[in-house]
Amino acid sequence: MKVILKEDIPKLGRMGETVQVARGYGRNYLIPQGKAIQATSKNLKALEHERMLIQRKVDLARKDAEGLAGKISGLTLTLTRKVVEEDKLYGSVSVSDISQALEEAGVEIERKLIKLDEPIKSLGEFQVSIKVHADVTAELTVQVVKEE
Repeated sequence: MKVILKEDIPKLGRMGETVQVARGYGRNYLIPQGKAIQATSKNLKALEHERMLIQRKVDLARKDAEGLAGKISGLTLTLTRKVVEEDKLYGSVSVSDISQALEEAGVEIERKLIKLDEPIKSLGEFQVSIKVHADVTAELTVQVVKEE
């Protein structure tokens, strides 16, 4: 079954593309969820007009994401934590801690966009990647300092 995607779907395609999917996936998931429409001749003709609208929407989303990425890249978050022997943290700094600190700094993003391979367990300065958009990634500086 051929469908026209109305939004980006990981491992399937980008908004506005025509892709081939299994009938059940298209009929039972993509179309009812509003993520795609069936690729009929009428819909393909309407796609050309929608493609311009979709492209504008994508460009606006990318521009907003680049602005947010610039704002995030300029930030340095300082988190204070209790320390045990040898300057190791009592606990760790996780994605939720970073997300909460970002909210306090006035930047609201979803936790799932923060890419942290493993929790931070020591003092120092760390670079954390935040995937703001499919094409835009920001680097955030996180400083973990000793609580006095």
